[in-house]
Amino acid sequence: MKPDIEIARSAKLAPIADIAAKLGISAADLHPYGKYIAKIDLDYLHQTETRPLGRLVLVTAISPTPAGEGKTTTTVGLGDGLSRLGKRAAICLREPSLGPCFGMKGGAAGGGFAQVVPMESINLHFTGDFHAIGAAHNLLAALLDNHIYWGNGLGIDQRRVVLRRVMDMNDRALRQIVSSLGGVANGFPREDGFDITVASEVMAIFCLAKSIHDLEARLARMIVAYTREHTPITSSALKAPGGMAVLLKDALAPNLVQSLEGTPAFVHGGPFANIAHGCNSVMATTTALRHADYVVTEAGFGADLGAEKFFDIKCRSAGLTPSAAVVVATVRALKMHGGVARADLTHENIGAIDRGFANLARHITNLRAFGVPPVVAINRFATDTDAELHFLVAACRERLGVDAEIATHFADGSRGSEAMARAVVKLCESGAADFRPLYPDNMPLVEKIRTIARKIYGAADIVIDAKVADDLKTYETMGFGNLPVCIAKTQYSFSTDPTLRGAPSGHMVPVREVRLSAGAGFVVAICGDIMTMPGLPREPAAEHIGLDAHGLVQGLF
Repeated sequence: MKPDIEIARSAKLAPIADIAAKLGISAADLHPYGKYIAKIDLDYLHQTETRPLGRLVLVTAISPTPAGEGKTTTTVGLGDGLSRLGKRAAICLREPSLGPCFGMKGGAAGGGFAQVVPMESINLHFTGDFHAIGAAHNLLAALLDNHIYWGNGLGIDQRRVVLRRVMDMNDRALRQIVSSLGGVANGFPREDGFDITVASEVMAIFCLAKSIHDLEARLARMIVAYTREHTPITSSALKAPGGMAVLLKDALAPNLVQSLEGTPAFVHGGPFANIAHGCNSVMATTTALRHADYVVTEAGFGADLGAEKFFDIKCRSAGLTPSAAVVVATVRALKMHGGVARADLTHENIGAIDRGFANLARHITNLRAFGVPPVVAINRFATDTDAELHFLVAACRERLGVDAEIATHFADGSRGSEAMARAVVKLCESGAADFRPLYPDNMPLVEKIRTIARKIYGAADIVIDAKVADDLKTYETMGFGNLPVCIAKTQYSFSTDPTLRGAPSGHMVPVREVRLSAGAGFVVAICGDIMTMPGLPREPAAEHIGLDAHGLVQGLF
């Protein structure tokens, strides 16, 4: 089978106006970026706000492993499968970050014959949205230091600046820095640092905003620092929201592309799910829902992170009601959760699948806690045996009472996802969904964190020190007690120990820091050793990416 980049490059793409027409969007309402990419006009979107919404389907997964699960690939494959059934379908994905593209994970456009295209453009710069988000964030950082330089009229305590700078690349050397060195002309030296752009609160605001006016209002509420008296200093106090909104106004329009089979796909926004809320933009999702009967979207990493935040943050904020959830699982990944080393995954081992099945079972239980009916998509790999697949399908149906379908969309396109698509349609049409968030708005912040830890992670309790407890009480006193919480933790385990696979229970979840994202509208709880600026691996993907003799990109995956 050809590499992903060759499959994507050899595909015959339809003009983007033809893709938009499938959703009833005219060429006059597009802002093209070449032949195959366009943004949807914001004025047009405002005119469609009263349209009824289609059915929303979330694709999530078991806890990720190095063996791979294929969540984005399955999202694209399911969208194509629904189109194959004659449904008006649309796909909603996050934009790839350059950090993973050149680091370890690779791109985020799907794979095999279930990709969104043009793959190279999507993975590299795309329409410049991430650059706009980074520029808006760093404008705010520059205005903050500039205010201090010119007299500090707001009385900002430089020890209590909470806004860090951002860049869309993995660079551990920038996690902690000292800025403004070099003399009086460069300002007042202070400790500073960089986060990756996808961890920026501006990214979260961008993805949760419902309009350009909502975007600017959220930007204005961002807290960037505190005074010596612990009075919060907002972006608005620095007169930053207007300039930031100007930098973001074009980026806020959703991006439209297509799958290899011509299904419309909105790729917009891209916060990580381990250090942020992990969902594509509300603007893209609602646009798709107003123009399609079925909208398939994904949330980052496993259901304990991405799905929980999709339900408790995105759906709560935007008033969305999902109809069904698809949990992606693979034989290989369940073997790893069952204790098998990566080198031994090609050997048939039903016992290991049985041991690792607990991970899938907990994710299914968790989804049902939100009132969202699940179906399991078993993403087949070439090394899976018929006996292993039969065991897994039977275990899902008999032990969990959930439908499970074997999917081969990676190799076969929509032909390999048709059964999965039929199962999703059946689930949506059953009316079984009764969506509800995990906790009410008025629950104390510490109890919201504890509820997620116990009900979703299987933990015995959380561990917080006096400072963290005081910070949470302060946020409540400031009027932010009704906000949801966004847990930042490792994606590899239900615990905060990335090596603890399967379905651990009875563990403690240490909350080492909390941060108020007043503009985005949630409180971040950082649990365990999680970094908001990743580092590159020993052998980064960048070492294998380049241009061939014809100027074409090679090595991108």
